[in-house]
Amino acid sequence: MSSPNWICCQLGAREHYAIPRSLQQSGQLGALITDAWVSPQSALKKLPLSALSGLRDRYHPDLSTATVQAFTPSLLRFEISQRLRRSPTDWDCMIARNRWFQKQAVRSLQKLAPSLPKSSILFSYSYAAIDLFRFAKQQGWTTVLGQMDPGKIEEQLVIEEYNRYPDIAFGWQKIPERYWQTWQQECQLADHIIVNSDWSKNLLQQTGVSADKLEIVPLVYQPPTAAAQFNRSYPKKFSRDRPLKVLFLGLVTLRKGIGPLLAAIQQLDGLPIELHIVGPLHIEVPEALKQHPQISWIGLVPRSQVARQYQQADVFIFPTISDGFGLTQLEAQAWKLPIIASSHCGKVITDQHNGLVLPEISADAIAQTIRYCYQTPKVLSNYADRAISTDSFQIKDLSRRLNQVSLSAIDSTVTQNIQFIS
Repeated sequence: MSSPNWICCQLGAREHYAIPRSLQQSGQLGALITDAWVSPQSALKKLPLSALSGLRDRYHPDLSTATVQAFTPSLLRFEISQRLRRSPTDWDCMIARNRWFQKQAVRSLQKLAPSLPKSSILFSYSYAAIDLFRFAKQQGWTTVLGQMDPGKIEEQLVIEEYNRYPDIAFGWQKIPERYWQTWQQECQLADHIIVNSDWSKNLLQQTGVSADKLEIVPLVYQPPTAAAQFNRSYPKKFSRDRPLKVLFLGLVTLRKGIGPLLAAIQQLDGLPIELHIVGPLHIEVPEALKQHPQISWIGLVPRSQVARQYQQADVFIFPTISDGFGLTQLEAQAWKLPIIASSHCGKVITDQHNGLVLPEISADAIAQTIRYCYQTPKVLSNYADRAISTDSFQIKDLSRRLNQVSLSAIDSTVTQNIQFIS
């Protein structure tokens, strides 16, 4: 039996095109349809770097020989038109972008369809798939949805968090109901849904998605070569001269658990414990916390300096309210950095083995766990020695998991008549 022919429709450069790259390596990629593609030979390379700010990463050498169809000039026109609109919300812009991409992609699929076999598999990420899946169903193809997050229940958890910390809530917009209605139709049209963690799988099942559709495929991560030689050390005791350094790295939002984390640090007032917060601010920081002697507000740092943040920390804190996976956990473990994590994300930490899993996402639980790390530096050293290998998160492993999806698609959908939902 010939290898299934995958058509990947991807808006943006999510995971550095990991899905199409893995399929290309295994000889299963028929085509990549994406919004923008700026190859080294592109005339766009002659533009000033400032004009290319959003397009520099829209290429990958692993796909240099692949069939790639993109709509870069149309994208630029679309983005300009969005900026000229009168005060559109972020969600209005996102929904419009998703619709624009699907309109362009369907035109490409119409041209490709006559040459593609009935056993083709169409892949698209969530929230920009409904029109693509409708077209695929008309062709008798299998549909695979790449679910980027845990879906609607995650939003409910985030709403609760914003209600819990209204004093630092900033810039959040409720997701329009039409967004979720479209997503629910995507889930119905999908033959298979790829999620990145058990957490996402559980939350999708709570919205009514069948467990039979769901496939857990973790994110891809390639650690820096320097991380393998890095040696981490801890003092016998933390002190004023050598405080415990706790690192929070990522979007500084209530969804990431920054509310209870800031409350926890205030419970640890006076102890030789430093909290380093790295990432763009999406909260309103009270003046007292801006000047707090134990908190360093570092802000957004260049990617080239992120490794230094992991190297200088003693423990990484990831108290997320909800995450599809949480890639920063793998980044931290690559540098042998123990993690304090919530259970609402991809499972990287085994409790009391290479880190600590919070019993709950609360200020009390976070403060108690950080205090334990402060009191037992030897335990942190043991956790660092038992950091997991990230070798099982490579492109080759993604290829193997996608091949399992392909085999499942052949077994479950090729001989069935799939009802088209209009």
